[in-house]
Amino acid sequence: MLSPDIAAVARLLLLAPVLEEWIIRAGLQEWLLRRISPMPALLASAAVFSALHLGSGLAAAALVFWPGLLFGAVYQRWRDWRLCVLAHALCNCFAITVCGSVSGSVSGSVFGSVFVPHFAP
Repeated sequence: MLSPDIAAVARLLLLAPVLEEWIIRAGLQEWLLRRISPMPALLASAAVFSALHLGSGLAAAALVFWPGLLFGAVYQRWRDWRLCVLAHALCNCFAITVCGSVSGSVSGSVFGSVFVPHFAP
């Protein structure tokens, strides 16, 4: 990464995965799994995860739907939201590595716009 902002990296690799997965997997998805069948619970939790990213635009929200499905499948398989946090953090790490620096070129791309809200002051 070019000139990484440590606070932004911490938000992307720690804070965002912990909070989002705790709310979506340990909260919403678990609640849904107790009330409806697994596939609708998985799809609904991925859709809500995607909607959380609408502030970055429709394209960004659509892009994170797929990792949301993956994180949801991990949760349904092992019922441990901490594994989802790890997968989410690894996904974010991959994205910032591929897309560029946290504060530089990443914000100018469609992929980068997925992560910009995590860096807002």
